[in-house]
Amino acid sequence: MASLGLLDWLIFGGYVVVVFALGLWFAREQHTNEDYFVGSRRMNWIAVGLSLFAGTFSSLSFVGLPREAAYKDYHLYLAILFIPFAAGPLLWFVFVPLYYRLRLISINEYFERRFNSRVRKLGSFLFASYAIGWMGDMLHAVGVILQTVLNLSRAQLTLAVVVLGLFATLYTSLGGVKAVIWTDVLQAITLGGGMLLVLFLVVGRVPDGWSTVWQVAVRDQKFAMLNTRFDMTENENVYSVVAFGIFVYVGAHLVSFGAVQRYVSMPNLRAARGSLIVNGFMVAAVCGLFFLVGTALYGFYHHPEADGFPASISEDQLLPYFIQNVLALPGLNGLLLAGLFAAAMSSVDTGINSLTATLVYDWLDGRHHGVGFSRIMCAVFGMAVIISALVVPLLGDHVFEIIMKISGTFIGPLFGMLLLGVLIPWSNPSGVLCGLIAAAACLMTVWGVEAWQGIEISHWWYGAFTCVPTFVVGVLASRLFPRPQREQIEGLVFGHNSKEFQQGFTEV
Repeated sequence: MASLGLLDWLIFGGYVVVVFALGLWFAREQHTNEDYFVGSRRMNWIAVGLSLFAGTFSSLSFVGLPREAAYKDYHLYLAILFIPFAAGPLLWFVFVPLYYRLRLISINEYFERRFNSRVRKLGSFLFASYAIGWMGDMLHAVGVILQTVLNLSRAQLTLAVVVLGLFATLYTSLGGVKAVIWTDVLQAITLGGGMLLVLFLVVGRVPDGWSTVWQVAVRDQKFAMLNTRFDMTENENVYSVVAFGIFVYVGAHLVSFGAVQRYVSMPNLRAARGSLIVNGFMVAAVCGLFFLVGTALYGFYHHPEADGFPASISEDQLLPYFIQNVLALPGLNGLLLAGLFAAAMSSVDTGINSLTATLVYDWLDGRHHGVGFSRIMCAVFGMAVIISALVVPLLGDHVFEIIMKISGTFIGPLFGMLLLGVLIPWSNPSGVLCGLIAAAACLMTVWGVEAWQGIEISHWWYGAFTCVPTFVVGVLASRLFPRPQREQIEGLVFGHNSKEFQQGFTEV
């Protein structure tokens, strides 16, 4: 296996220095929690749009999306397109104006105003559980690539994951959300540019280039994304796509702390909407680029003279294995590591900052705590993420399989809670609690059926299994308890005092 040369280490080391310098630079400007968590609400909309993209698609994309295209097809890409074409309009017309008018830092603040402080804490707990698992999977994905590129032993791999987690924690603790956003900008550019270069290099290794890639992919139906056969045990059908696209991707962009935190970090609604356009374009374009890389890899290993995928590697290691062993160009491994580092940091910094803000604002009334305390809590959550990274491999064989389970389990209930609050005027805290209990019961029933029948239901459905019971049971159960007070409805429920609710629609 090829080793890293001096040029590789210089490229990677230079990138690390730049990232750390950004954290130190923005540390000078953090004086209050308003500065630390929402950048004093003066962030640039283009930077925030790039940060939204980088924080959502990171090391998991680097590993999982090319693997999905190479070993399966494009149904996951269709689910991803729900972000610009479903989440985008909902955010543009309804939710970002609502978040702006209420001057929220997190969706949990809305839960307290609409329901009560106990529901806020329930939402906070669900998000924290999701974020720790999600970031742990991100670091695990980094480990998958590091093990291939650096030929690490198990002990060395564990050490590398710990060091990477510590570094992310350090610079996030220093710089706050400004460091997160501007570092994400650098990471989005590195990630997209690096993958574009890899795409052309892969195609250049295939006989007759794009022509062969296209012919092989069409022959083996690698571009399929509209399979209409209903089967809840498979991902590759439009029903699973819709379930995953709506209840995970759309839900996450409406309720995730990191997303809401970015929407309100800009000076006005026009800037926030501009960031949605940037994010939507980047999601569609760069994720499409990831899939094209996977398709090109399939063409390389399955053209008429090829022998198929290497048997000695796992599916998640396909792209780094190809870069390391087939391309083997000076500096390219350094660029790969820089892109990998960019991908991991863009998610870990987002999550750690969001977790700290969740604790400070949802549990400790953050306006009475200083920035120093927030930095200490960043360090504590960083340790939790490192532990998570060492545990999450027990949840599945592939990084995307793991994140699907985590996202559906925790994002689905949060999305259901938000829909109850915004759409149902008679929904109340007791109804929300009943809905969450129903969601947990539904998911446990699915797990029981899987264990008893020996079948495995697609993890793309987990969000539906938790969101739908939360909403439906919450609607019905709320009828059994007293209606909310007037101040818990007007301006907070769509259609009630609609002029106030839609005040942000025409704001510029």
